[in-house]
Amino acid sequence: MPTTTTRRLAAVTAAAGLALAAGCTAGGDRSGQGPASGEKQTIEVWHGWSAPHEVKAFQDAVAGFNEAHPNITVKLVNGQTDDRITNAIRGGNPPDVVSSFTTDSVGQWCQSGAWQNLSPFIAKSGLDLNQFPRAVRSYTEYKGTRCAMPLLADAYGLYYNKKLMKGERPPKTMGELTALAKKLTVRAPDGTIKVAGFMPSVQYYEHQVQHLAPQFGVTWLTAGGRANFSGDPAFQAYLKWNKSLIDWYGYDNVKKFLRSMGQEFESSNPFQKGRTAMAVDGEWRTKFIQEEAPGLDYGTAPVPVSDDRASAYGGGFITGTVIGIPRGARHAPAAWEFVRYLATDTGALVTFANALGNVPSTIPALSSPKLTLPPQFRTFLDVFKNPSSSSTPPTPNGNDYVVRFEKFTQEEWEPGKVGDLGRALKKLDGEVDDSLKLAGG
Repeated sequence: MPTTTTRRLAAVTAAAGLALAAGCTAGGDRSGQGPASGEKQTIEVWHGWSAPHEVKAFQDAVAGFNEAHPNITVKLVNGQTDDRITNAIRGGNPPDVVSSFTTDSVGQWCQSGAWQNLSPFIAKSGLDLNQFPRAVRSYTEYKGTRCAMPLLADAYGLYYNKKLMKGERPPKTMGELTALAKKLTVRAPDGTIKVAGFMPSVQYYEHQVQHLAPQFGVTWLTAGGRANFSGDPAFQAYLKWNKSLIDWYGYDNVKKFLRSMGQEFESSNPFQKGRTAMAVDGEWRTKFIQEEAPGLDYGTAPVPVSDDRASAYGGGFITGTVIGIPRGARHAPAAWEFVRYLATDTGALVTFANALGNVPSTIPALSSPKLTLPPQFRTFLDVFKNPSSSSTPPTPNGNDYVVRFEKFTQEEWEPGKVGDLGRALKKLDGEVDDSLKLAGG
């Protein structure tokens, strides 16, 4: 099902107005207020899932909460976007619980107070945050303020076509990946690409900078929260690897191949059609292959790491859906009981994960024998809990720094328009830092 990636890509930053939410809420701040959770009441929950099977999955996951809290009626409202949530908060009429696919906006929500600080609720309930992997804990807070809890997750791995691999083992380092990509590539007589061993361009679906650069060990921001592109040699290592393989294919050949690919979430996806031997993708691709290419013989493995980081193999990029209590919620204590249940109950998470093909976001749920997912899915469960896995850090202006680096890589670096890489990255640092300052970072 395409929703996981589609919603993530669509949510570049929905929060231009989030920074204003704290100061523009009608009726004052009601954070933490409302009837005791044991009283009879109705809470309203907004979430973004909209397809019939997704809506049913959410309802099924909530069923256990209804049994445990018969005094709390849950009104579910599906198909809600971050923009609608923001407008409701600013207008002083928010729901009691909100869910978002946009981890990139957590920094804005926490800093502005648009989503309430959950630390008092966590402390009072004695919730153990160690049940969540380290990277998950990092993308649900900002500068010590935890305004969100995780709700399912996405992990990235390497898919490989066993027939095209011809007995080769999946690569563990970028050097191995490069050599194998060249060996498995099939060209037409004119040099164009018939089968790509691996397509390094950021324009290839999930081969975005935030999914591949971490495998080189990049540190996105400095300790002071500033851009680190020119300061961290790992960025240059990633870019030089990217460009060397693109140049081997030929940039014009790469462009022709990219134009021929079709849509990511259609049966014409080149990996499913045998036009790429290896590709980085999220766990949801197992669902697509199951439904659209059931005859495909494929395997999954962690994404390779740079040759100097072999010990980090097994980790990868992870992100996920988040859930929280908006500023001005009228039933905050009951809302917290709901948030806590959905974020930590193993049965609910497994039900949800099985239906949506996503990774459950707690360590106990990852080990549940009730997970009914294909064997290739095991890779993503392992990546998710691997200590070397990481996510992009939150900032006051969302993923602006990632978007700028992606644009630089696509529009300047890959076409060969950059003469002095070090100088170009320093310029990019300045642009990112200026943007952060404007956002209050």
